[in-house]
Amino acid sequence: QVQLVESGGGLVQAGGSLRLSCAASGRAFSTYAMGWFRQPPGKEREFVAIRSSGYNAYYADSVKGRFTISRDNAKNTVTLQMNSLKTEDTAVYYCAGGPRVGFSPGSWDYWGQGTQVTVSS
Repeated sequence: QVQLVESGGGLVQAGGSLRLSCAASGRAFSTYAMGWFRQPPGKEREFVAIRSSGYNAYYADSVKGRFTISRDNAKNTVTLQMNSLKTEDTAVYYCAGGPRVGFSPGSWDYWGQGTQVTVSS
């Protein structure tokens, strides 16, 4: 079993930055792909960024160039640095973990509880 706990959400003005963190339990963290998804108000959960167990990173077009996903296998953490935030980035952000990379939420085995990010104009 893997438990994921997110932190770092909050309220920020458009153009600002936030850094989300996800702390994972479990010994197999380094073998898992880790990802960030988000669910905007009234919409379905969507892919934001993924970091494979190797060195590959994947980003949704809407965040490419603004968000950066990184992981620290020694600390069992994955972070999402979000810069140049826009009002449309407002959503609940979820950390996800699993044995393989997938761009749909159904591909992932483990989820955090979510953290709210609100970007004001």
